[in-house]
Amino acid sequence: MQKYIWSILILCVLSQNAISQNAQLEIEILGINEVKGKIQIAVYNDSEVFPEKGKAYRVECFEVTSAELNAVIKDLPHNEYAIALFHDINGDQECNLNFIGIPKEPYGFSNNIKPVLKAPSFEVTSIILNADKKIRIKLMD
Repeated sequence: MQKYIWSILILCVLSQNAISQNAQLEIEILGINEVKGKIQIAVYNDSEVFPEKGKAYRVECFEVTSAELNAVIKDLPHNEYAIALFHDINGDQECNLNFIGIPKEPYGFSNNIKPVLKAPSFEVTSIILNADKKIRIKLMD
């Protein structure tokens, strides 16, 4: 019986360690000019596919209810990530682009990197998530 209790106790400790290997990322989004639509956040964990549409590790949407938004993405394994987001003002679930491929809707990247002529790289936008973390991203028009 004592062996059984010790086994259960060890399993509980091990499962608690496994649970704590995940973290939450809170993103404070600033510069929202129109209080409508949704903010779509794409979380990437692979430099080879950043920031390709449909290749994100996780995508989450948050309703815009004020000029600033705190979005929380829970249960992310400890890892290196890059964030790309846009304000879907018209609700079509697409980041609308102009004829040369620049977003027509406000957008942003982790580390507030401003792209020049092309999307930024994973390396300059990446963040290390090894515990709960809060970052800020200011939207660009």
